[in-house]
Amino acid sequence: MADAASQVLLGSGLTVLSQPLMYVKVLVQVGYEPLPPTLGRNVFGRQVYQLPGLFAYAKHIVKVDGRAGLFKGLTPRLCSSAIGTIVHSKVLQRYQEAEQAEPGASKKEPVSSLEQVLKETSREMVARSAATLITYPFHVITLRCMVQFIGRETKYSGTLSAFTTIYREEGILGFFAGLIPRLLGDILSLWLCNMLAYLINTYALENGVSTMAEMKSYSQAVTGFFASMLTYPFVLVSNLMAVNNCGLAGGLLPYAPTYSSWLDCWSQLHREGNMSRGNSLFFRKVPAGKRYVWEERRFR
Repeated sequence: MADAASQVLLGSGLTVLSQPLMYVKVLVQVGYEPLPPTLGRNVFGRQVYQLPGLFAYAKHIVKVDGRAGLFKGLTPRLCSSAIGTIVHSKVLQRYQEAEQAEPGASKKEPVSSLEQVLKETSREMVARSAATLITYPFHVITLRCMVQFIGRETKYSGTLSAFTTIYREEGILGFFAGLIPRLLGDILSLWLCNMLAYLINTYALENGVSTMAEMKSYSQAVTGFFASMLTYPFVLVSNLMAVNNCGLAGGLLPYAPTYSSWLDCWSQLHREGNMSRGNSLFFRKVPAGKRYVWEERRFR
């Protein structure tokens, strides 16, 4: 119980600290660009037109809404973080209890490292999916609270009232808009990360090296990074579907058409070359072949 409480506290702290970053990221994902491109230098020192990065974007939000404006949507996100941590912990705990309760659990033959990875990854997949499913309504509310910045709306001003609004206008399904790509992305990212880490740790790193444990921990972090990069389009599509056609300016034209499904959203983003929009908040390049429209605060 104490471990779960400490995990909730730690997760809540990280959620608060990362809130401004997520806020800016969501607005960029939607396609909202309140500041025009400026002449800057890329990583190679060459002069290029760049879009404002994280700090310039955050500074603009502070200018409009004050410092508290950077924390819109924090309450439902904290709820999501806390509930998700508890659900994830409880599911894994049930697996452990069930394994210990099996007859002859103490006399079981050791399994291979691959079997162990497959078993642990499968359990983690179930735990993460359960946590995502239960907390997803809070995630939808968080995103909509943030996107209100674009049209200066106050439709989702409180967590409880947001639940009422979504249920009244969209029914139960409104709480799970964009859930399928979110689950698919999480599952693919988890399996890619763990299987790549297993292959690297088993075949690329030799046993007996003094820093083996440290190297293996680094390989897990590196594979996690690459897995998240490869599955980022699922995150983008999920977030766009969560705010699409919900009555907010950020979910309507000119920022987005009404998508018939998440696959429709995926195909349109792919055609426009926007599958990585919002993936990076630094050294942001101006989209090729598009011009900035000041009145709409976006590229087209």
